[in-house]
Amino acid sequence: MPDKVHTVSEINRDIRFALEGRFRNVWVEGEVSNLRSPGSGHHYFTLKDSGAQLNCVMFRTAAQRNRISLQNGHKIQICGDVTVYEARGQYQIVVQIAQTTGDGELQAQFEALKKKLHAAGLFDQEKKKPIPFFPRTVAVVTSPTGAAIQDILKVMARRAPWIHLMIAPVRVQGDEAAGEIARAIRYLSSKPESLPVVDTLIVARGGGSMEDLWAFNEEIVAQAIFDCPVPVISGVGHEIDFTISDFVADRREPTPSAAAESAVPDGATLLHRIEVLGQRLEAASDSHIRQNRRMLGSFKRELDAREPARKLQSWAQSMDFLSERMEGILDRRLENCVSKMHRFDAIISGWNPDREVEQAREKLHRSRDLIHEWVERKIVSRREQLEHCLKILQAIGPEKTLKRGFSMTLDESGNPILSGTGLKKGQKIKTRFSDSEVVSVVEESKKA
Repeated sequence: MPDKVHTVSEINRDIRFALEGRFRNVWVEGEVSNLRSPGSGHHYFTLKDSGAQLNCVMFRTAAQRNRISLQNGHKIQICGDVTVYEARGQYQIVVQIAQTTGDGELQAQFEALKKKLHAAGLFDQEKKKPIPFFPRTVAVVTSPTGAAIQDILKVMARRAPWIHLMIAPVRVQGDEAAGEIARAIRYLSSKPESLPVVDTLIVARGGGSMEDLWAFNEEIVAQAIFDCPVPVISGVGHEIDFTISDFVADRREPTPSAAAESAVPDGATLLHRIEVLGQRLEAASDSHIRQNRRMLGSFKRELDAREPARKLQSWAQSMDFLSERMEGILDRRLENCVSKMHRFDAIISGWNPDREVEQAREKLHRSRDLIHEWVERKIVSRREQLEHCLKILQAIGPEKTLKRGFSMTLDESGNPILSGTGLKKGQKIKTRFSDSEVVSVVEESKKA
């Protein structure tokens, strides 16, 4: 008996793990066959070549993102992960990216041109022109028969029916499309005398594959948009589509309808705003008029009550009275000034500078004599104090004690020795008498 018997589910699961770990993000090219697209939005098909076939599934989210039109017999390239559908025991590839065989080359050309124009400065934000809020004339460069122009006309009619709309009919697909688009942009921006001056220019086209949108990835169109002095809005394809025109234009919108909405203001919103402002202006004007009428009525009542002629007479009389008071005040101030001047003159006349100087000199002499006397007294007093202190010092000083037969013992540093217990053998000491000094060496030190 074998050591381990696997179930079918276990084997399929192990195979799925092995495949998923090895085959991730693989690119495969082949022909579509056995295509099934049920109502769930998923796509089931077989990718085959002359020698083999591979089961494929593209789930709804991936199908919406790629927007490729799958048809039996078409040759496509896919990218996805190889896995195992365990319920049936079959391996398959879960498709994430699907494109026609030529899309890979187009994508490479797209990236190369994008890199080139970016390096040349055609994508720089500081070179973008602002879109006017209230344009008078809007020009649209697009196909006259496509769905894009119909969407733009509907948006314009709904939002801004007063706008002068011009349409430059061009081909938006095919070999000649890029040249026609570039020429239309340059012509409209040259301000021809036969046409109104364009304020905003829209470059638009409906959705499609990369090949369908390729006219808007041509360098000639990008350069025309960059050189255009009129602000340019790019509305090419759907929201997930990006073209070179989107990067060069002054503003990129995801769809032609969004480009039209971005180019003009909403008339209904403007009308509502005007109505609101008109109501506010009318209310403010009515309030201001009522206030002025109240003030005018108040002034009229005050003038009627005060009789202006009598009021003027009263003011004239008050002016006369104030003038008389002013003259009296000025006369009295003038008299006071004259009186003060006479008093100052008398004071100055009676002042004798020589006498003042002599009195100051005498005062200085007296002060000098007083200072000399004070200094002499201080010197005598300090001398007497010094002599008294000297006598006291002599009376209690060591000299008197030594003369009475005492002596004083000092160490080598000259400090008095108060006790012999601290002396050491061989230490030099000095004994001082009243008339001499003796140096000796300690032989022995003991308590008395």
